Parts: sequence; C-alpha cells; structure tokens
Amino acid sequence: MTRTAAAALLLLATPALAEDGCRLAAQGSAAVAAVRDGRTLALADGRTVRLAGLEVTGAAAAALNGLVGRPLRLEAPSAEPDRYGRLVAFAYAGGEARSVQQVLLDQGLARVAARVGSKPCADVLLRAERAARAAQRGLWADPNFAPLSPDNGARLRAELGRFTIVQGKVLSVRDSGSTIYVNFGPRWTRDFSVIILRRNQRIFKDAGLEPKALEGRLIRVRGVLEQRRGPVIEADVPEQIELADEAMRNAQEMRP
Repeated sequence: MTRTAAAALLLLATPALAEDGCRLAAQGSAAVAAVRDGRTLALADGRTVRLAGLEVTGAAAAALNGLVGRPLRLEAPSAEPDRYGRLVAFAYAGGEARSVQQVLLDQGLARVAARVGSKPCADVLLRAERAARAAQRGLWADPNFAPLSPDNGARLRAELGRFTIVQGKVLSVRDSGSTIYVNFGPRWTRDFSVIILRRNQRIFKDAGLEPKALEGRLIRVRGVLEQRRGPVIEADVPEQIELADEAMRNAQEMRP
C-alpha cells in the first residue's frame, strides 16, 4: 500500500458519523478480552480502550458485555493515548454502523460526557441521549437524573464536585477580565453561571456558539459543577453546551 493510500485509509471515518461531520481516524480492530467497567475494555492485543464521550451508570458494564462479543472496529479523534495509556475511541461491534456508545446512550445507560473530541461527534451522541431521555429509558426514568434547573440552589449544592447537566434560560452574558460569564440569574454571587475563558471564545464562535449570542436562549450545559462565588460549570469546549430550544424545535418538526 502506498503512503498516500495508507493516509487516506487512516482518515476514513465511519460513514454514518462522517456524514455528520464527525471525523475519526481508523485504529484497527481487535477482540475484547475483558470488560473492566461500563466504559473500559481490555483488548486481546494488549491495548486498553476507554469509550469516548460517555459518563456511564452501574448497569452499563453488563450491557457492554452483551455488545462486545464480536471483534471491535475502533475509530478515534486522536491516536495519542490518554495519560493512563488508554486509547480513547469509538467502538463498533462487527459490521454495525452505530457505535457501542450510541447503543448505550439509546438504552439510557449513559450520558454524553463533557468532552467528546469534537462538536460534530458530540452532536451524534447527543441525539441518542435526547431520544432516550424523551422516552424515559434507563436512567432517564429516574427524576434524579433529569437536567437540573439553575434556580434549584439546594440540588446544585448537593451536586458540587460531580458531573452534572443543567438546563435553563440565559439571562445575560458579561465579560470580566479574562472570563466570559453566561449568567442564569441576577445575583452573580449566588446564581448559577457558565464560565468561558476569553482565550477559548474563538473555538465556541467557530462551532456556532458565540457566547454573546446565548443571551435569552434555553441551553443545556454539562460538566463538573464547582463552587466559586456561586455554582458554576466551566465550559472549555463547545460540546459542553447544547442549544436546548433548537433541539426541542427540531424534535417537534420531526414528529408526524
């Protein structure tokens, strides 16, 4: 195989995802030796795979065991391992067009993580999550997993330090020094905010999420909830923010 042909193969994304602009690089295939937890696989060739883009529930490991009985085809945003030496990848069982991640999300056994690798890839996973949430499958049947309201101070305080999804209408967007504050209430020392560093503003704008344009929009944000002056989620990458009003409008238009 020529070097040019090999490069073309490496950049070939899975068709179903490539059509959505999710570009992944082929990382070969391998049989699964063991399921270590709901998002970590030990492969027969010695590699360890962390399923990209997922926050899983305790029930995910059992479901994963049933999904990986065939050799997996692996596609990844980057061939570089994470700090634990794991390949962070999308996995496809046999000739399946849908990733293992999409199946787990569709069954309501996982949530989309704050970091996926790119916004187009996150959008593919978010569609599966939204479908499960609308049908109240799996974890979405439990009201404790529903996106939190920014007005629910008690619940926000209870979730500090944890991965959390918050949904609400943006009241204002303000700059202060090196930080952009996406505010959900008038009391910045008490009310929930999303913070975006000004140096990251360009990547949000390029992804169609200009921070200033979020004012008045209903959005859904995911990440680890922290306490600073008030409760905050720091958004480092665009896939952490979902335009909830747009997603709802699109879902209504698709109904018969």
